[in-house]
Amino acid sequence: MMLAIKTITTPLTFNLRPFIPMPLVEEFERSGVWLFRWRSYLPFVFLPLIFLAATRYPTIETYPNEHFTWSVISLCISLAGLFVRCHTVGHAAEGTSGRNTKRQIAETLNTSGFYSVVRHPLYLGNFLIALGIVMHSLSPWLIAIYTMAFALYYERIMFTEERFLRDKFAEQYVSWANWTPAFLPRIQNWRTADLPMNWPKVIRAESAAVALIAAAFPGLEFLVHRLQQGKIAMELSWYLVLLCGLAVYGVARLMKRRYRKRDQNKTEPREATS
Repeated sequence: MMLAIKTITTPLTFNLRPFIPMPLVEEFERSGVWLFRWRSYLPFVFLPLIFLAATRYPTIETYPNEHFTWSVISLCISLAGLFVRCHTVGHAAEGTSGRNTKRQIAETLNTSGFYSVVRHPLYLGNFLIALGIVMHSLSPWLIAIYTMAFALYYERIMFTEERFLRDKFAEQYVSWANWTPAFLPRIQNWRTADLPMNWPKVIRAESAAVALIAAAFPGLEFLVHRLQQGKIAMELSWYLVLLCGLAVYGVARLMKRRYRKRDQNKTEPREATS
């Protein structure tokens, strides 16, 4: 007797979406919150490495023209980063793009100006400012270490910020993020900023960055001359950079105090007069 055996086949389906365990996501977010709080102190970690690079700097007298050209290029990169930060902060809506460290704050979603070409323009500005300083050391190994450290450090911060923005703005954020790259700008997407430049806000937020650039480049030049030539000397142009930077920083501090007093006077209740 022949037995008929009926086989049942079911189609196999595969879920090709990447799977990330929730504990890993939570770990990314936890570490991102901690790094977000201390993000302003990353450059100080590189001070010993910059000092080490200065001891191995090519002799200044051997390549004076190349030394000056490379110094100007490095300074321009840092100034480009400062410009990105100033433009971003100045045109950003109130309650966004601040220097807050304790928690994420975003009253509205910025999508114009530099936010139209990159999702994290402030971190792009930070990268360029520090990159110029590191490049000035003329050490390829230090540039490579800085680039990798920045990517590892800020990756978690960006993850945490984007998680916060997606939860708060939902489809509005997803639509903007799908068209805007995270870190490498897409220039063809540029859209003029919706809000006018807020110079008081820029002065309050970016005076420290001006001071950093003004002190870092002459300071590194001074260190190189001291280690290689055994004397306290540097080119006149760096004295001018230092003086101009300190002057801008001083004026910014005075204006910052003035704006702070003005804001306090606006918020204090006036006494009734009879």
